[in-house]
Amino acid sequence: MTVLLVALGAAVGAPLRYLADRAVQARHDSVFPWGTLAVNVVGSFLLGALAGGAARSDLAALLGTGFCGALTTYSTFGYETLKLAESGAKAYAVLNAAVSVTLGLLAAAGGYALFS
Repeated sequence: MTVLLVALGAAVGAPLRYLADRAVQARHDSVFPWGTLAVNVVGSFLLGALAGGAARSDLAALLGTGFCGALTTYSTFGYETLKLAESGAKAYAVLNAAVSVTLGLLAAAGGYALFS
């Protein structure tokens, strides 16, 4: 049953990530990956909130592992940061890494604090 909950959460989280990423990025005329940053910060907040609320294991599987796991994207963050550096936008690459990690941690801590 847990595997089905994870799959169901991911089936909602992955398309939402794509749509949210595209919507945010379309509003910015920049090479900076604003869409990926946005979904990762939101997902970090949600996962922090779930952890703070001590979600039951089935809810944690559905929303934590499934939904948040598919909504957030460490691999895209890494890829986009590398592409920024390779294309000569080294300052954006460093900024992306620093801001993404900092805001992700702050968002997770904030979600946890609000719901614990």
